[in-house]
Amino acid sequence: MSLLSLVEISIYPVKSLGGISLQNSEVTDRGLKHDRRWLIINEEEKFITQRTHPQLALIKTKISGNKLILGHKTKDISPLVIPIHHESVEVVLVSIWHDLVEARIVGKYADEWLNDALGIKCRLVYMHDETQRWVDRAYAADNEIVSFADAYPFMMIGQSSLEDLNSRLKEKLPMSRFRPNFVFKGGDPFDEDKWKKIKIGDVVFTLVKPCSRCVLTTVNQDTAEKNEEPLKTLSTYRSVNNKIYFGQNLLHEENGTLKVGNEIEILEFK
Repeated sequence: MSLLSLVEISIYPVKSLGGISLQNSEVTDRGLKHDRRWLIINEEEKFITQRTHPQLALIKTKISGNKLILGHKTKDISPLVIPIHHESVEVVLVSIWHDLVEARIVGKYADEWLNDALGIKCRLVYMHDETQRWVDRAYAADNEIVSFADAYPFMMIGQSSLEDLNSRLKEKLPMSRFRPNFVFKGGDPFDEDKWKKIKIGDVVFTLVKPCSRCVLTTVNQDTAEKNEEPLKTLSTYRSVNNKIYFGQNLLHEENGTLKVGNEIEILEFK
């Protein structure tokens, strides 16, 4: 097998908004530092994503010092600047999938900016450190916790897997469609499906479950337009029990720091 190495690290501070590509990142108890710690909710305190509101794709994010900054890709509006360590104490119980999670309201200024940027009534909330949201017990090894990510703290895809998919598509897609935390190069398409335990740098991960894909992957991240791909093509060769799989969900054994260029060592196969 060819040398395997980590070539991309990405975080998505606000669930379903634009991602940030990093050269290095801290692995924390609930995922990469700052990954999916903020969430947009509707008036019923239920989470909002690109699945139902594709216009979320048009909001980009960046972190500068101790501030999170949101900007719009096409609207001429001033950016929203949010302190990462804000002092909000207003708590709300939010619904995300099957979980009810305690979160803190960021502030009226953030809600007003998002209402303007997205054209919907919504609010921005933050998962504070005291909040415990558990990973699915069927797959957890040691009561792991997770941020506002769908279900698991990390997701990984091989560059070869995307190349395999793109070889079957009329229009090639970027990796950003799939929103992974880790992208690696080397090996064959879908090698990640065969691994059970790996080491990236000094951090050991267990690959617990293939990642099932939804309509979010059909949203163009530059225009917010929906298409039938890649799900149409993936369904022809990556479908099991009516679910389409692309990428692997991971749990980690200990915290640490990862950097682009880290070698990936396979410790155990499935």
